[in-house]
Amino acid sequence: MQWYTGNTFYDTLLIVGFLYALMIFVSSLYGTAAYGGRFGGGGAKSKGFKLGSKPGWILMELPGLIVFPIVFFMGENSDQIVPLFFLAIWMFHYTNRALVTPLLMRTAPGASQTFAFNVVVAGWITLFMHGYFNAEYIANIGTQYTTEWFSDPRFIIGIAIYAFGFTLNVYSDTILRNLRSKKPDPSEPRYKIPYGGFFKWVSCPQYLGEILSFTGFAIMTWNLGAVFVLAITVGNLAPRAMVTHKWFLKNFDDYPKERKALIPYIW
Repeated sequence: MQWYTGNTFYDTLLIVGFLYALMIFVSSLYGTAAYGGRFGGGGAKSKGFKLGSKPGWILMELPGLIVFPIVFFMGENSDQIVPLFFLAIWMFHYTNRALVTPLLMRTAPGASQTFAFNVVVAGWITLFMHGYFNAEYIANIGTQYTTEWFSDPRFIIGIAIYAFGFTLNVYSDTILRNLRSKKPDPSEPRYKIPYGGFFKWVSCPQYLGEILSFTGFAIMTWNLGAVFVLAITVGNLAPRAMVTHKWFLKNFDDYPKERKALIPYIW
């Protein structure tokens, strides 16, 4: 990977970005981000401005769909086939994250606002850096993205890992979504134990899928901007997976004891 691009602004901001990712990871060890029914702290007595799950998630993720294409089409190589392919992958991924997943979300009957606005702001900061680092490198800085890149082992391995991770993420989200009825039913329990797919082995396969997706993207693009995205993702989701795993073990006596938090058979 290109450790020094010669673009002083880009290189300096990337260093700041990795320090920010480290800060996210350390802070996540002491408390998970305030979104979702288990951890959002919703309710009238909770402090701070909060949003519902759907608008909160959409609002937080929208910069992922906006920043990348703006920066991308300012690049000198924005009309080249390989950069355009990566643009398509990015837009495909963040359309799912910012629009499809939250719009399909099923909220519990009577669920209060659980998405803290400070989480939205933190998401904006992260996604602005995500979009800028990757679009600027792919469309302007990187010189390796000729058509031969499609036959490079890094691209082939990366796209395979990405496809598996994305599929795992979507399938796991589908299992979680189907735990609730399409029509709100006040008589059903708010939380249930998920089964099927990778839930056989881990409590948070949706997080594992997201981490694998960005691992694949980092390999196929082979740039430090994508590694930054991966670092932020792991720093946020790995501690959250452990907290979620402990929550299930604490609240369900019949929760499968053989499950791990994030990595099958290991952790």
